Amino acid sequence: MATQMFEGRGHAAVYQKYRFAPGKELQQTILSYLREKKAIPAELAVDVGCGSGQGTLFLGEHFKKVVGTDISEAQIREAKDTPCPPNISYLTCPAEELPFRDSSVDVLTSFTAAHWFDLGAFAREARRVLRPGGCVAISTYTVDMSLRWGRCSEELTGAFRECWDKILKYSHDRLKYVLDDYKEIFEALPFPDKKRVTDIYDQIPMTVEGVIGYMESASPYQTFKKNDPEAATSLLQETEKRMLQTMGVSSRETPVEFWVRHVCVLGCK
Repeated sequence: MATQMFEGRGHAAVYQKYRFAPGKELQQTILSYLREKKAIPAELAVDVGCGSGQGTLFLGEHFKKVVGTDISEAQIREAKDTPCPPNISYLTCPAEELPFRDSSVDVLTSFTAAHWFDLGAFAREARRVLRPGGCVAISTYTVDMSLRWGRCSEELTGAFRECWDKILKYSHDRLKYVLDDYKEIFEALPFPDKKRVTDIYDQIPMTVEGVIGYMESASPYQTFKKNDPEAATSLLQETEKRMLQTMGVSSRETPVEFWVRHVCVLGCK
């Protein structure tokens, strides 16, 4: 079964508020592949491990029907409470036990979630539910983010990464799948027609508050907070203060450029 790390209502609420939707370059990488494979237009897309629905909303713009699934009831509750078009729905289920008929799904996606799945069971389930010619798009952003703002980009990135490195010490061992750029997930995919793209760069619109909130939403931070709530809270507060001082501003709403690198595994049945 999948590893469950996002169950609490408080964590789900932070996740919904601060996690960002797939960036434009990642979107175009996926859509270009689906067009190449003639997988769109399509009837049904399923977003597995959808969390609070950031990626699911993107899919809703391109498919007739989209279903977001997640093992966490708290995450699905957040997704359902977020306004969305009528062609999107959500349900709670494990990634390894999808409630869809054999060969009934046109496109199967997962955004920054597949490293939590039982890879073998999920791969078998993907093969079962996808129709012949159906496609998968499994992506994650990596941990090597950077910040850009005027002439202090390097110093700002340094403040962010110093904090981020401390948080990552509390990472689950499944972070290894992200650190190897989803190579193992690519190899587990049971389709001969597949590829892995590791150099997708996106600029995500953010504020200082958003960057701090993103770190708060990360599962390692939540583990850190459970172990030492005072130290975890202090780390984010001091990092935000340092970022604002570095930029010479006082508002948490000050925009910054948040750069991420995506990895995307694409395959066609």
